[in-house]
Parts: sequence; C-alpha cells; structure tokens
Amino acid sequence: MTNPSHDVPDMQFDTTFTSPKGCAAAQRALDYYLKPTVSEVEVQSRFFDVNRNVSSEEALVHASDLLRCAAATAQEAADNQQGAKRALAFSVVHMIDMAQAMVDRSLDGDQND
Repeated sequence: MTNPSHDVPDMQFDTTFTSPKGCAAAQRALDYYLKPTVSEVEVQSRFFDVNRNVSSEEALVHASDLLRCAAATAQEAADNQQGAKRALAFSVVHMIDMAQAMVDRSLDGDQND
C-alpha cells in the first residue's frame, strides 16, 4: 500500500493581479481598512469660542466677572421665589460663589508665583 504523497508540486502562480505588493491601489485599500487612522484631531466648530491669543490670566479675570454676574442674577431670581424653588436657586448662588472663589484663588496664586 502506498501512502499518497502530501507534496504539492511546485506551481508558479501569477501574482501580478492577486498580490497587493505590486499594486499601489490595492495597498492603499488595505491600509485604509486595516490600519488605524492617523489624522489630525477634528476641531469641533463652536458657536462661542475663546480667542487663542487671550492669556490664562485674562481668561480667569473674565471668568471671574462672568461668575459675579451669574451670582447676582441667581441671587435676584432666588429672592423672588418661595419654598423649594428658593432653596434650589440659592444652591445655584452657592455653587457660583464656590466657583468664583476658586477662580479668584487661581488669580491670587498667579500673582504670588
């Protein structure tokens, strides 16, 4: 009994159309689907954005002013409320005051450095 030969005869294949090595378009397609994209971070367009030329200190000063205005507005709104709505409005005033204290502390820290 003879064992069938598992040797495959040497066959020459024409790989010019089946191998991506010789075809730039095929290589680009494989790269597109198989390699992770390496592109620039997409910048989301915003309705409001801060000028990139504004210094950190100027931004903090402006943020402090905005927080002061927000606190005054929330305080006025709280004064005209009753019960739970009044408590909720005053909690907003308190959070704004805490944020303003942190911003103001940042400004003080910049001056002490």
